[in-house]
Amino acid sequence: MPSIFDELSDAPSWVPAVLLVTLSLVAGFLARFLLLRFIRYWQDRDRKLFKSLEKHLRGSMFLFIPLMLINVGAEYVNIHPDSLSFITPTLNVFIILSLCSILIRLTNVAQDMLFIRYDINLSNNLRARKIRTQIIYVKKVAIVLLVSFCLSLILISIPGVRKFGTTILAGAGVAGIIIGFALQKSLVNLFAGIQIAFTQPIKIDDAVVVENEWGWIEEINLTYVVVRIWDLRRLVLPITYFTENAFQNWTRNNAQILGSVFLYLDYSMPLEPLRQHFAKVLSETKLWDQQTQVLQVTDTTDKTMTIRLLMTAQNSPTAWDLRCYVREKMIEFIQQNYPQSLPHVRATLTEAAESNNTKCHS
Repeated sequence: MPSIFDELSDAPSWVPAVLLVTLSLVAGFLARFLLLRFIRYWQDRDRKLFKSLEKHLRGSMFLFIPLMLINVGAEYVNIHPDSLSFITPTLNVFIILSLCSILIRLTNVAQDMLFIRYDINLSNNLRARKIRTQIIYVKKVAIVLLVSFCLSLILISIPGVRKFGTTILAGAGVAGIIIGFALQKSLVNLFAGIQIAFTQPIKIDDAVVVENEWGWIEEINLTYVVVRIWDLRRLVLPITYFTENAFQNWTRNNAQILGSVFLYLDYSMPLEPLRQHFAKVLSETKLWDQQTQVLQVTDTTDKTMTIRLLMTAQNSPTAWDLRCYVREKMIEFIQQNYPQSLPHVRATLTEAAESNNTKCHS
């Protein structure tokens, strides 16, 4: 095939190469420009999808297309064979890396679309949290597999590695055993992550108690889990912790939480006004989900009786706020209307003690 750069045969050898690179970069810039224009034009039909495409693919196509054009055009440029034997494998490596970057970014686009469909910012978000947990873990595994596949392609594209491929395969069995022992803990974490993703003892945004700390599951990664503590600290635990240790999951089956408030009052406190005011307090707040409302005397001592107030809320943060709100309102009611029923120490004087006091005063 005649070279498309025959017209430049009299020019220095570097001129066709520079021209090829320049034209490829211009083509890449033009392709990127047209892609972004196309995305913005169609945003009105599916704004979220195209916004995600624009966010993740903005820079990837700019590299991939020029590299492909340079790789094809290098065959039609008069380049010294020794240089060409170096340039072609190098271009192949960068093309594979660019393609891997595009595929990873497309997985991010797919994750964005699935996250929009399964929104966890709803009151009843159990199914969404289950699916999100699986999406996040599957995406991470997919990225690891993509990177491994691309690295394999890069190694195969290098002539030196291809030449010794038989030797490498012969030693793959021994190498696999050595690597297996070296990465034993990592493999255990990987399988523990797969178990958690599909059996789901924990899910994204679950309310849990671990290591005597209360918080929410914020991240589930391949080898570790991040728990956001109530005071905004982060507790990082190996993923095997949740398959080998006991922990509390308050939102395992649903997000609804049963909250309790305990009051310790004197026996003189009438229960019916207390029960009526408790109902009034709950009816006046949006924190209560209108499901459970119970007031009971659960214990007695020689000085006080223990009154337990039960109420439900949509989720654990709301339940915490509801408990604090109810506790404050009930204490305020007792202070204003039945101050004598607050806990106090009693002392009963007998007749002998009274006569002794009278003698002392006389």
